[in-house]
Amino acid sequence: MVGRIGRIGLLTLVIAGLIPSIAPAQAASWQAGVDSAIGRKGAAQPDSSYKFSLPRSDLSVTIGAVGLKPALALGSWVAFLPTGPSQSIAMGDLVLTENEIGGVMKALQAGGVEQTALHNHLRGESPHVMYMHIMARGNPVTIARTIHTALAGTATPMMAAPAAASPAAIGLDTAGIAKALGHSGKLNGIVYQVSVPRAEVINMGGITIPPSMGLATAINIQPTSAGRAVATGDFVLLASEVNPVLRALQSNGIDVTAIHSHMLDESPHLFFMHFWGNDDALKIARGLRAALDATHSAPPR
Repeated sequence: MVGRIGRIGLLTLVIAGLIPSIAPAQAASWQAGVDSAIGRKGAAQPDSSYKFSLPRSDLSVTIGAVGLKPALALGSWVAFLPTGPSQSIAMGDLVLTENEIGGVMKALQAGGVEQTALHNHLRGESPHVMYMHIMARGNPVTIARTIHTALAGTATPMMAAPAAASPAAIGLDTAGIAKALGHSGKLNGIVYQVSVPRAEVINMGGITIPPSMGLATAINIQPTSAGRAVATGDFVLLASEVNPVLRALQSNGIDVTAIHSHMLDESPHLFFMHFWGNDDALKIARGLRAALDATHSAPPR
């Protein structure tokens, strides 16, 4: 049943009485247990996942003269999707320093949380950071405890920081960027974040995986000065789209920093192309739009 949910969401099926095992009160109890295990509150997503953001605000990472905000490229996250009574699938992406990788991998494996990829997303950053993609199935609280134990061996801040006041000015023409991209986003501090889902339904092991679990093209734009910005993120691509998107990015002065997989047995199989742009913000946005136009992305909502 869960594998046929798609984008109509679990809530619709609960209301229809097709999944009585995850009624609202039960879901709240499940979420509270996972909150307690992780050590902070997650956020319910419109597509039915329950997601935790774990920004690496402890790190000071630079590329050239640019200091990277956590929201630009240093955001660990974990998301849970209920699949039955006291069962879920969990996926995530952990930002780690070189000396943290071994201990985290060992702790995750001991608790039954698998690694599906370990690689770079950026190039030329200092200090070097790696990205560990994870997946697990089972009791969500047990999974969450394992992830907490693994991250406790790193410097990842586990307690949520107080919400920062919105800056009076950020130096980005967000309306212009949204128009150029054809998709609007939201501000996270001074970083403008845009998420563009794919048009296909993505399945893994008989379960439909929603876009919020890492299956939407992510575009993050951070202002630098005088209308300029840096941009990074990743395009979620079918094999046939990899080289057209690469050419679109290169022809618009945007570097491709990595091409790889994040998962093991999804269908259709996806590739993730990470990029880096440092230029006029609207020029970058137009280049990213050219790349988006070479994908089978969902239309703007």
